[in-house]
Amino acid sequence: MKNNRKLWFRGLKNFLKIFIHKPKFIFLGEKPKDECLILSNHAGAKGPLKAELYFKQPLRIWGTYEMNSGLKAVYKYLSEIYYYQKHHWKKFFAKSFSVIAAPFANLFYKGLRLIPTYRDARLRNTINESVNAIKNKEKIVIFPEDSSNGYFDTLTKYFAGFAFLAKTCYKEGIDLDIYNTYLIKEKNIYIFDAPIKYSKCVELGLEGQGLADKMCERANELSKLDLSKYKFEKFK
Repeated sequence: MKNNRKLWFRGLKNFLKIFIHKPKFIFLGEKPKDECLILSNHAGAKGPLKAELYFKQPLRIWGTYEMNSGLKAVYKYLSEIYYYQKHHWKKFFAKSFSVIAAPFANLFYKGLRLIPTYRDARLRNTINESVNAIKNKEKIVIFPEDSSNGYFDTLTKYFAGFAFLAKTCYKEGIDLDIYNTYLIKEKNIYIFDAPIKYSKCVELGLEGQGLADKMCERANELSKLDLSKYKFEKFK
């Protein structure tokens, strides 16, 4: 499948690459192919940005629905939640900076073709859109960490929405490869764990929140690997 981003957005991405440097990649197993699920820590805005700019296309990213709901909603989310609650900025600075950041964020997320996530029954819409994307041979990239109190190098919890997606696909005859990854932001290194089939997770008794907990635990292990034992590879 060809790149699913519009021409203007691809131009914007090329401009952003001047400022957002390409990460080095370490793969502990085979590299991702079509129709897979990639989990990552958020690392603030770095995770989604580097995924969009440097992961192999085509892909779709999960993100909070506010970023898909117009300029006013984007400003409110950035000023009241992202900068104030998650990054712990003072309210004045959060609101002031969001006036500048919101228009750019709104434009970026329009081009991103974000799959919006919800904290209520509308999550079913997220799942349905994701299943259709997977059937269209697009990767799904999810940042499942609980960031309600901020972003931490040692992850505290993964939400289980991705497990629900994998289970739904499995019921429809799609046995997804799940890639657990970790972005070491200080070193600009993305580590990809060897993939695991969802059917294997079920065989091991890992479903729902149990699978989410295991993936969170493994992501923290990835963050502490002795990187000198591994070589960097191209992700193309």
